[in-house]
Amino acid sequence: MKRTLLLAVLSLALPLAAFADNVDFSNNGGTLTGSSAGLTLTGSMFTEVVGLNGNGPVQGDLGTISFTTGSLLSGSLATSAVFNAGGSFVITGNGTNGVPNGVIFSGTFTSTVTWTFSGVTLPDGSEIFDIAGNVGPGSTVQGYAVVSLDGFTTVSGTVGSGDTIISMSAVPEPGTLALFGTGLAGLAAMVRRKKFFTRKFMPSS
Repeated sequence: MKRTLLLAVLSLALPLAAFADNVDFSNNGGTLTGSSAGLTLTGSMFTEVVGLNGNGPVQGDLGTISFTTGSLLSGSLATSAVFNAGGSFVITGNGTNGVPNGVIFSGTFTSTVTWTFSGVTLPDGSEIFDIAGNVGPGSTVQGYAVVSLDGFTTVSGTVGSGDTIISMSAVPEPGTLALFGTGLAGLAAMVRRKKFFTRKFMPSS
């Protein structure tokens, strides 16, 4: 009985252990567009992850990373700007090199997103801007974009590189939730068995 109870408790604890550490995701490329409605990144390649399920660096074409921010709060796309929280931030794996096939993380920006000119203008006239924001407690998104400005009211370009450190304890994967449910089912079965044993073999007082 004690052994069965211990196994049930361990199965309930596994979801917590699976998300005890931060996970570092990297991406490159994709199409970035921006206006007063917000910034949008699509088609950026998910290129590296460190710490997922306790594993070391995994590199390659691992999937995609995309995001949208809230609307423009203040500033100018031509120099520096602040965008409202909200929008979405999604990391999707493609099943390569042990990375899950499907959504690994889905969340929203929990703070404003900053857009800052780095001071660098390339020979073709495009400029480099830094992007930063939070997608959860202790979870940060940072990167830079090489963009061209259209009348300083809209922006388009590509993300040079992005780095996202996410506290995975906040976002259990579907497989982890299934494991949690299995643990609960096992615990419920033990309670029913104990009640049956008590009714059948223990005399009532």
